[in-house]
Amino acid sequence: MIPKYKRVLLKLSGESLMGDKNFGLDPQMLMQYAQDIKSIVTLGVQVSVVIGGGNIYRGMNESETGIERAQGDYMGMLATVINGMALQSSLEKCGMKTRLMSAIKMEQIAEPYIRRRAIRHLEKDRVVIFAAGTGNPYFTTDTAGALRAVEIQADVILKGTRVDGIYTADPEKDPSATRYDSISFSDAISKELKVMDMTAFTLCQENKLPIIVFDMNKPGNLMAVINGKPIGTIVK
Repeated sequence: MIPKYKRVLLKLSGESLMGDKNFGLDPQMLMQYAQDIKSIVTLGVQVSVVIGGGNIYRGMNESETGIERAQGDYMGMLATVINGMALQSSLEKCGMKTRLMSAIKMEQIAEPYIRRRAIRHLEKDRVVIFAAGTGNPYFTTDTAGALRAVEIQADVILKGTRVDGIYTADPEKDPSATRYDSISFSDAISKELKVMDMTAFTLCQENKLPIIVFDMNKPGNLMAVINGKPIGTIVK
């Protein structure tokens, strides 16, 4: 089967790496993600990944922690590097070729992010993990994912979550909430559906970059999305 998408950016939350834990990394979840990614790479899909850091450090209220916002954001960026290294290790255990690229220079563990080099890695069938967000405070990893996807000319952003799409309301709080199969950017904004933060969302809208929100924790879903099956919700 010919995959529907040739080059993708997979956006994962840091919390998704916790599995059933309350903090940190679940090795089983990392390995499941690595195997799912390998399954689509073997189809010839070029894969890049952006991971959040919420399983290690989530920016908290400055008044509660005494840590100013910019400092806290840099701490969060370092958490994404730890997650990137963990996913890199799992991918390599599965026999994948990988590159970890960081928006903050740390040459001993990651390459500096250079757009042309990232594209070249993808062309050589390496899984490229983008760490440390955009390298700037006040921007989320959603925005980093949208920015990198636009830069590498990805066909789609695949936002892997613990929910199987976008709903009319929070399905965990409202049992009557229904799932959208597809929705336009303008409708998602007017209905105030929290798909991504507004900076990331606007960047995708302006560059006509579709977003598919799906349940990444179910093995095989990533492959189904790549093959164009109606999994999750597409925003376009």
